Amino acid sequence: MAYSSLKLNSSDDDIDLFGSDEEVDEEAERLKEQRLQEYAAKKAKKPALIAKSSILLDVKPWDDETDMAKLEECVRSVQVDGLLWGASKLVPVGYGIKKLQINCVVEDDKVGTDFLEEEITKFEDYVQSVDVAAFNKI
Repeated sequence: MAYSSLKLNSSDDDIDLFGSDEEVDEEAERLKEQRLQEYAAKKAKKPALIAKSSILLDVKPWDDETDMAKLEECVRSVQVDGLLWGASKLVPVGYGIKKLQINCVVEDDKVGTDFLEEEITKFEDYVQSVDVAAFNKI
C-alpha cells in the first residue's frame, strides 16, 4: 500500500482553525464589560466576614479569702471594642479555693488573648493568674 503525499492548496492557508482576534464583536465586548462591572459592584456591597473566637478563661485568685464577686466585677470591667463577656461560674480547685471560669467572644482583629491576660492580671490584689482553658473559632 502506497501512501500519497498530501498537497495543500493556497486557499488552506486562509482557514483559521483556532479563531483570531481580527473580528471583534463589539456587542460581546460591551456585554462582558457590563457584567464585570455588575459583579464588582455586587462584591463591593457584600459585608466582609468578621472572624470571631470564643474564649474560656480560668482566672485564679490568690487564696480562699479572695472576694470572688469583686474578682468577677474586675474582670468584667475590662471593656474594649470587639469584646463581649458571657457566662461565668466558680469551679472548685481545692482546699476551699475556687477559680472563676468566664466565657467571652472576641473579634480576632481587635482583641487577642495576650491583651486579655495582661488587662485581667492588672488586678493583682485579686488575680493570681489567667489561663486560656478553651479557644474556639466561630
